[in-house]
Amino acid sequence: MKKPAAQPVSLTADEIAFVRSLVIFEDAELLALAKPAGLSSQGGRIAVHTLDELLWAFARPGKARPRLIHRLDRDTSGVILAAKTKPAAGFLGKAMMARRIHKTYRAIVTPGAPEPRGGTIEAALRREEIGREAYMRLCAPDHPDAEAAKTRYRTLAAGPGAAMVELSPETGRMHQLRVHLASIGRPIAGDARYGGALVVGGQPVPRLMLHAGALSFPHPAGGTKRIEAAVPADMTDLAAALGLAERG
Repeated sequence: MKKPAAQPVSLTADEIAFVRSLVIFEDAELLALAKPAGLSSQGGRIAVHTLDELLWAFARPGKARPRLIHRLDRDTSGVILAAKTKPAAGFLGKAMMARRIHKTYRAIVTPGAPEPRGGTIEAALRREEIGREAYMRLCAPDHPDAEAAKTRYRTLAAGPGAAMVELSPETGRMHQLRVHLASIGRPIAGDARYGGALVVGGQPVPRLMLHAGALSFPHPAGGTKRIEAAVPADMTDLAAALGLAERG
């Protein structure tokens, strides 16, 4: 995890209102936001503020501003967690390292439901740099750069050319879900980097169809907290157009 910028960032009134509108949970120690697709968590190259920088909107004199506990890819939507105090950041950082923070995602994949419809993908990954871009590749577990990676999945709904799947990563590697799904022949729709379709069933895919729907984690004050972020309209609209109604 990169350290947050040491110096305050000057934000416009519109930027402050925007980031405040993303808040879905807040207490004395935590802040959870529903990150939209297209907003970088940290380190973006586009000349707009990242979510990390927008968190200066919540800074208070004499107190640390909120710090992101994890990241989401720029084109992934969903819940993202920040700590408002140093003790909370330390507590949640240790929980992340101990794999006690559980994430649940939804994705639209093609060309149909995975076979089998539910299971576990366990395949090591390694990072590869091509120019200024970083990719993750499958590799042998004994490769010197191998990172163990494990993803559980289940199919929620399926149509003729696409499916809605639920994903539960047990490790947190970069692009893990995207590469694991591509490795079983079911890349995420809109994922041009890893072979995802840009048009499905005659429907244009507006972006990477991956959404971080829920986080479950130990709260610094005790107990377990679960936070959910609603699936955004661009994903629900595409799912409806593809006949991917979920069954209870």
